[in-house]
Amino acid sequence: MTAVAPVTARPVAALATRLVARGAGVVLAVAAGMSALVAATYAEVIASAPGGAGSLAALAGNPAIRTLFGEPVALDDPGGFTVWRTGTVLAVLVVVWAALSATRILRGEEDAGRWDLLLAGRVPVRTVVATHLAVLLGAVTAIGAAVTLALIATGTAPGGAAVHGASLALIGAAAVGTGAVTSQVLPDRGRAAAAAVALLVSGLLARMVADGVPALEWLHWVSPFGLAALARPYGGDRVLPLLVLAAAVAALLAAATALASRRDLHDAPLGTGGPRPPRTRLLGSLPAFAVRRLLRPLVGWTVGIAAFFLLIGLIAESMTTFLTDNPLFAELAAQAGLAELGSVEGYAATLFALLAIPLGGFACARIAGLARAESARHLDLLLAAPRTRRHLLGAETAATAAGAVALTVTAGLATWIGTTVAGAPLAVGAALAGALNTLPVTALGLGAALLALGRAPTLVVPVGMLPTAGGFVLDVVADSVDAPAWVRSPSPFDHLAAVPVEPPDLPAAIAMLGVAAAFALVGTWSHSRRDIG
Repeated sequence: MTAVAPVTARPVAALATRLVARGAGVVLAVAAGMSALVAATYAEVIASAPGGAGSLAALAGNPAIRTLFGEPVALDDPGGFTVWRTGTVLAVLVVVWAALSATRILRGEEDAGRWDLLLAGRVPVRTVVATHLAVLLGAVTAIGAAVTLALIATGTAPGGAAVHGASLALIGAAAVGTGAVTSQVLPDRGRAAAAAVALLVSGLLARMVADGVPALEWLHWVSPFGLAALARPYGGDRVLPLLVLAAAVAALLAAATALASRRDLHDAPLGTGGPRPPRTRLLGSLPAFAVRRLLRPLVGWTVGIAAFFLLIGLIAESMTTFLTDNPLFAELAAQAGLAELGSVEGYAATLFALLAIPLGGFACARIAGLARAESARHLDLLLAAPRTRRHLLGAETAATAAGAVALTVTAGLATWIGTTVAGAPLAVGAALAGALNTLPVTALGLGAALLALGRAPTLVVPVGMLPTAGGFVLDVVADSVDAPAWVRSPSPFDHLAAVPVEPPDLPAAIAMLGVAAAFALVGTWSHSRRDIG
């Protein structure tokens, strides 16, 4: 009688590792590299400060600084300064990657039908889900460990480095857990990813409110970002908030594995509903269908963009007054890619430059959704009709571009409303001009995403985010190390005028729009010539 081989999850673990290794490696390199760079240049930054390290103490009393970047802790220490300058940025990077990766390898692989064969074997679904989660946890742990080692290697205190690395790892683990739960309760990858990111962004906004409003400090305890801030690396090294965050992560992971074992494959307890009358509105043409697909996610993006830029407007007066009184921090902000902060219009121009990053993400998400629909064979019947792929892609591109313009206008109006409430001098025309000035950079992101759709559909998001997120990181790093002009020149942000402080750089804008159009044309041509799926 032939012996039955024991059930092992090693092949499943190898598969999950293959799915996340490339993205995890990029995030790890960026997180460790930025941390080491800032810590290594701390002495040079402080040496150039008029009041030395003591002048940094003024940061702690400014509510606008605390709201945007978190409460400054231990700024007289290279590690504490590094946490303040890079902590929020790296936390957002890790959270977004972890949440999107969790929904991609859990719900996305299931939607694509690849889990049908995987679960037909002897490994039960609970073990498959738990193994994928373990691989993701290993990835965020490696990122946290890399940041810890980078900080220790640059001479910072090991205790603070360990607390900061653990904070990043646990924030990433919370994002993994959130994405895992939404993957089990929502019927497709798109909605699961959107819900996970929305919940985590809400946590970031809660941290910002808690840091800016003393009466609401308790909000730190309901947000992964807030709990990480309470750990105070290099300024107390508190472990209790991290233990609370670890307990929340454990609860999320347990809930995800339990939910996975209690539902059928390709099913979900939310978002499916029962039989209902058909909804045929906006199904009469390809452009109308593209608008129909856009409307629901556009509402969520509008709420998020409006909330953030309303907050930016509300703290404009406090921020500009502080930076006018403290030139050192205006210089540091300029090194971080945030120049011209001395006036309300300059402040608006600088913060509007950041708008291209989320709008680039919006454009990539829409084109990536089209790639997923193609891979899942949802477009087969549509493309069998007397409509070419160019018609379909043109309609989706036009709808996405219109959505990006609407979000840009929303950001401008929200900032103007915030500054008006706060009594800061910013005209509505200036606010709209500053926001619309970023559209060429957003167009580059959309064009790059279309190029990837035609040439490498699985790389739509990373390629599409290169001009926006990648360009901003390049600009920040180049400014921080005082790199020569040719190093930062590939970044679109290096060619973005500070509108409304100065007139728009029309030649640069036209050049960026031309490159974006070329990307889009090549992507559309390539998409029309390759096989579907």
